[in-house]
Amino acid sequence: SPDGDLIDCIISHQQPAFDHPKLKGQKPLDPPERPKGYNGDNNRENATNNFQLWVDSGEECPKGTIPIRRTTEQDFLRANSVRRFGRKPRGVRRDSTGTGHEHAVMFVNGEQYYGAKASINVWTPRVTDQYEFSLSQIWVIAGSFGNDLNTIEAGWQVSPELYGDNYPRFFTYWTDLSKQTTE
Repeated sequence: SPDGDLIDCIISHQQPAFDHPKLKGQKPLDPPERPKGYNGDNNRENATNNFQLWVDSGEECPKGTIPIRRTTEQDFLRANSVRRFGRKPRGVRRDSTGTGHEHAVMFVNGEQYYGAKASINVWTPRVTDQYEFSLSQIWVIAGSFGNDLNTIEAGWQVSPELYGDNYPRFFTYWTDLSKQTTE
């Protein structure tokens, strides 16, 4: 990849998520049936923009595989500990009003949803040191902000602490057990 990443194309049912004991022996689910009136023109096959630098170089993963950034020794060395590797940094509370943490929230409550979508501008924001980061993301939340909160998150971040550079990186993250662990 132009940004120095090594990308591995992993067979979908062999992705690391399925190493978790709760998912052992499982396979990715087929996409759900779309509700009546759904306009499928915005699907992945019709997308024309490439958002990862490695795709701009003409590379792509074959059908039935997913791209995963290869973890490097430097990634491990930047982590605070082996136990915290790959997890979000702690420290900013959800109700934080202190300087340095700015956020906007929009939510909807309802019965059944068939997906979520966000348009996120991607620039290369300047971060001043290795511990500062910039992040734009969408969360899909189940539960409340009490002990039953579970999230699926995706977005873009610039994080020298995680990646060792100032490039925007696409990420996904999910939690279980009230945002205590990544499953």
